[in-house]
Parts: sequence; structure tokens; C-alpha cells
Amino acid sequence: MINRVVKNVEEAVVGITDGMTIMLGGFGLCGIPENCIAELVKMKVKNLTCISNNAGVDDFGLGLLLQTKQIKKMISSYVGENDEFERQMLSGELEVELVPQGTLATRCMAAGYGMPVIFTPAGVGTEVAIGKETRKFKYNGEEKEYLMEKAFEADFAIVKAWKGDTAGNLIYKSTARNFNPVMAMAGKITIAEVEHLVPAGELDPNHIHTPGIYVHRIFQGEKYEKRIEQRTVRKK
Repeated sequence: MINRVVKNVEEAVVGITDGMTIMLGGFGLCGIPENCIAELVKMKVKNLTCISNNAGVDDFGLGLLLQTKQIKKMISSYVGENDEFERQMLSGELEVELVPQGTLATRCMAAGYGMPVIFTPAGVGTEVAIGKETRKFKYNGEEKEYLMEKAFEADFAIVKAWKGDTAGNLIYKSTARNFNPVMAMAGKITIAEVEHLVPAGELDPNHIHTPGIYVHRIFQGEKYEKRIEQRTVRKK
């Protein structure tokens, strides 16, 4: 069994250079690879294309890379919590591709499955479809128009899991099991940072969400802040 463990975050992100396309897992601020994002800031790599469900907030998550202007293009579904993102987009400093959330997930999944394109009804007849091919298919007795979307091509996928083993098998927790599994499948090189790293064989195979075959490097992260994006409490 292949041991996929690297010593630390510095070793995990070796090979990430200027101009690359990187997928980053997480949903809101939940399940984001905090250690790897912080290390990318330190590395000062620039002109990155980042694929992520959202762009973090001003001072956390991908917002840290936006502050230092290391991101050239952002491919996301939801970006409404980041003032710096808004400023850069409106000023033309940041290229933005907004993607329907289901399409974003399916384009990740298609990359993992080796499918070059998908066809989806989402976005047909909207600005999302400008410049893209559409086709009509008959499905469930109804002919509809579908939009062709290309699978993502990412140099690296960086994900965060609750627990992993030395063979790269991963278990996510709650909401973190949103974009992390499909992105783990899709990168040419997949890096996983985990809260708990255990020996191979210790995880129950029935509970594994991402098989180790998809993971190239894994390490145990440190000092997770796990910030809550919008804290809402009910009245007593």
C-alpha cells in the first residue's frame, strides 16, 4: 500500500507555481484547506485561477489570496460575502466566471470521471450560455435545450477532511462533505490536509468518502480556526 504522507504543508504544496489552476474545497468557510491557503499566501504565487464554491471573506479563506492580489481569475458559484472581491471585480482587476452551483459540482465530477463535457439545462437562455454550444435532447418524453459545459482542468485540487489515513483515504464531516469529494477526484494532483491522520486500515471502509486512489499527498494540518461565516442565534 502506497504511503501518501508528506511531512508538512510546505512539502504538500511543492510544484504550485504562477499561472496555475487550482481547485479549493469547502462550502462557505466550512471545510476549507486553511493551512494550504495560508502557505500559498506565504509563497507569493500569482496569476492563479481558483475554482471554489465561494471566495471566502475579506480576511479569511480565499479572501487572503485576494487581499494580496494573487488570484487572476475566480470561478465560483457564490461570492456575496467578500467586499474586496467585489471591488476587484468591478474595477476590472479580477476576472470572474460565475457558475450555477450544480454545474460547478458536476464539472468537477466530470473531470474526475474523465468526461470532457456535460450537458445541463441550467443557464440556457441566460448570460451563462453566451458563446457556448447548446443541443436539444429528448428526456423523459420531453425535448429540451441543454447547455454544453466543459469539465474543469485543474493542475492541483486542494481539499480538507476531518480524518484521513496514510493511504490517502478521507472522511469529511457534515457540511465539509460538499465540494471536497468531487474536487478530490478532479485534480491532476490532489492534496489533502486533515485534522486527524491515522495509520492505514484504521478507518472503517464503509465510512470512507474519498478513496485514497484520488489523493497524491496528505498531511495533518494545524491550528484550524473554523470560523463561522454568518453566526445566527435564536432568542431565548
